[in-house]
Amino acid sequence: MSFENILVENKDHLGIITINRPKKLNALNIATINELHEAFKALDADAAIKTIIITGSGEKAFVAGADISEFAHFSVEEGEHLARNGQEQLFDFVQNLGTPVIAAVNGFALGGGLELAMASHFRVASDNAKMGLPEVSLGVIPGYGGTQRLAQLVGKGRAMELVMTAGMISAEEAKNYGLVNHVTSQEELLPLAEKLASKIARNSSVAIRAAIKAINDNFTDGVNGYETEISEFGNCFGTEDFKEGTTAFLEKRKADFPGK
Repeated sequence: MSFENILVENKDHLGIITINRPKKLNALNIATINELHEAFKALDADAAIKTIIITGSGEKAFVAGADISEFAHFSVEEGEHLARNGQEQLFDFVQNLGTPVIAAVNGFALGGGLELAMASHFRVASDNAKMGLPEVSLGVIPGYGGTQRLAQLVGKGRAMELVMTAGMISAEEAKNYGLVNHVTSQEELLPLAEKLASKIARNSSVAIRAAIKAINDNFTDGVNGYETEISEFGNCFGTEDFKEGTTAFLEKRKADFPGK
């Protein structure tokens, strides 16, 4: 795959996507969102890829927000289309991807950058990371799922404060809030993400895909996550991975999951 705004690397069973617009602090424009959609879609379709890491190039930013110059003169209709299309193309798409996505947050994750990190299945951060949703300082609100996912992750009160003050929090504060799982040095950020990815890769990709769906359905309006869990649990019994996993356990050996 060849792109203008992102880099994609396949490393054993791991796909690494790097947003590569350092002069713009990796800001998300429409072209980058489209490229990210294609990259995630291709990696998800590759049976050899067990986990995906998303990060930003350079030491300053994961993604420092959206590219404001693209939409500063949009109409009401154009603004609504921008949010709807972006959510469908990237943010909802990543959240519902069957392949686990780890956001390795290096530096600033603001606006659309934090929204992308929150759409990922979980997050690790460098100790210099700064996170926030500053959209109200521009006279707009987060439009790529930020108002919803932030409240789900940190609670309503903290989400209200972060959005209304347009403030930033440190990596340690984000960890205390439950927004990120781990904080480490910038040098150790990708190695930590890769270590977590390797742990994930040892397990059944079929079962993980089912678990992602069940967990996400708990946060989906009109869907009973418990019912999804029951259904997906049952479906696992018909997979080759279940047969291999249980057989390996009974034979006291390491499972070699076929991913089927």
